[in-house]
Amino acid sequence: MFRGVLTKSQVQMVALLSIAVLLGAIWKATSQPLLSTREQLECRCFPGDDCWPSSEEWSRFNGTVRGKLIATVPLASPCHDSFPGVDYDPDKCADIQANWARPSLHFSTMHSPMASFFANQSCDPFTPRDAQCIVGTYVSYAVNASSASDFRDTIAFAEKHNVRLVIRNTGHDYMGKSTGAGALAIWTHHIKGTTIFDYASPGYTGKAMKIGAGVQSFEAQAAARASGLVVVEGDCPSVGIAGGYTQGGGTSPLGSKFGLAADQVLEWDVVTGKGEFLTATPNQNSDLYWALSGGGGGTYGVVLSMTVKLYQNQPTAGATLSFTESSDTYWDLVRAFLMNLPSILDSGASVYFQFLPGNVFSLPQSYFLGGTAQDFERLFQPTLRALNQSGIPYEWNSRNFPGFQDAFHTLNPEMNISEVNLGGRLIPRSLVLSDDSATSLVAAIKLIVSQGGIIAANSMDFHRPPTFPNSVHPVWRETVFLAFLGTMYNPYNMTDNIRDQHIITNVFDPALEALTPGGAAYLNEGDIHQPNWQDVFYGPNYPRLAAIKKVYDPNGVFWGPTQVGSEAWEVSAGGRLCKTRN
Repeated sequence: MFRGVLTKSQVQMVALLSIAVLLGAIWKATSQPLLSTREQLECRCFPGDDCWPSSEEWSRFNGTVRGKLIATVPLASPCHDSFPGVDYDPDKCADIQANWARPSLHFSTMHSPMASFFANQSCDPFTPRDAQCIVGTYVSYAVNASSASDFRDTIAFAEKHNVRLVIRNTGHDYMGKSTGAGALAIWTHHIKGTTIFDYASPGYTGKAMKIGAGVQSFEAQAAARASGLVVVEGDCPSVGIAGGYTQGGGTSPLGSKFGLAADQVLEWDVVTGKGEFLTATPNQNSDLYWALSGGGGGTYGVVLSMTVKLYQNQPTAGATLSFTESSDTYWDLVRAFLMNLPSILDSGASVYFQFLPGNVFSLPQSYFLGGTAQDFERLFQPTLRALNQSGIPYEWNSRNFPGFQDAFHTLNPEMNISEVNLGGRLIPRSLVLSDDSATSLVAAIKLIVSQGGIIAANSMDFHRPPTFPNSVHPVWRETVFLAFLGTMYNPYNMTDNIRDQHIITNVFDPALEALTPGGAAYLNEGDIHQPNWQDVFYGPNYPRLAAIKKVYDPNGVFWGPTQVGSEAWEVSAGGRLCKTRN
């Protein structure tokens, strides 16, 4: 994720016609004409349609789920006059604006996505007081689920009434999978609880943790630490660990030591699209286990809990590095650093770094479980030597911490939301093994940054095969870093964001794709408009994943953009989810 970046350079303008086409195609929260009966059969029911459940039907459903149904009242409604039952309140609005970048403001709600792009200014705290405030692209209702029966009842209601269904935990979602106009959400956020125990199976014997669907990374890590252990978690402490994070693969500061989050899973407890409660392991419902472990969240079923491996906590080293240089020497130093990465990762360390406009390099955090500050000094020597020889000032710091969590909390304090127009690519190790290939990679990075783009990277060693086969894209095993690229989201001008998204798809991503033919991108942190997304996000696993989805979700209850099987449906200009017209 991007850290500490508040501005962006101007980028080239794209033709207004392209902007208009894109604006008309995605997430527009406006009212639209009612559909005919025949047309309604081709779409999910939408508020205002004849088929939309009546207030009495919603009330009866609320009784079925024991009062857990919640109707959406947009988070920013106190900033406007127009939402029924909510008065304009300047003090509340100011507080919402001041805390908008804090994950806690959004994950405490059942509707607000942290990526504002997918809210499409339905009810935005930064638009004028007299601007619209409607439910729009937010989910219409959510069930504050606490059990498998809540999952089953909600799935059954959505199927009966042909209502769009989404799965939501915290709202950490760059791909728009956990929100949707006219949708009913299964909200898993309050399914808490962790249990640490001794696990024994043919493939793994050791400490394990059973994690409820709503448990966030900081909660799981705190429980592990209390027992002298660590759990593989993501970069942001408030991400739900059992949801789309692990189901989509899951990068981690502990990745070089232990692999992706999906590599840690021993069991899944899940309610499928058919309403069946199943436990999936490498030996029981193994096809479902395989699909859930890397094939994307909210696709095959709703996860109630997962069980994962735990590891012994150890003293941990951390390091930071930054430098700025206006001359082309900067890019020579970038190349030296990139070629230094394989030896750093092979040691078991994980590194986060950024390339920012203005020739700014920032490495705000890196971790070496079981390593020392002296080890980091040695591992970074090729980069530090190049810096010393250049005479360019730089800031370097390495230090020791008693345990992993101490390092993580120090180097990665409370993280605000990274509001970005997003793209990405997995960069293979082969591109940093020779001067020529590394020079080509640096040229692509320079092209992106020189046009106002920003690149953040998670660099970890994932080449070790997992204990149990899973559906993570095979390219991960060849990856030296995940390039997470884009421009900063503009909360005041949606047209700017649409334009930038167009540039990411047509300029920034292709610069890296040209170097990685047949390559991949991370399905949790990629371009929502990624061409050929089935191959790019899922690779050779896609046909088998699609077949497994038909087994466990034969009626296509679960849908989200770029999820397996999602090509059968599309979001119309007004937000309706309709069958794709071939």
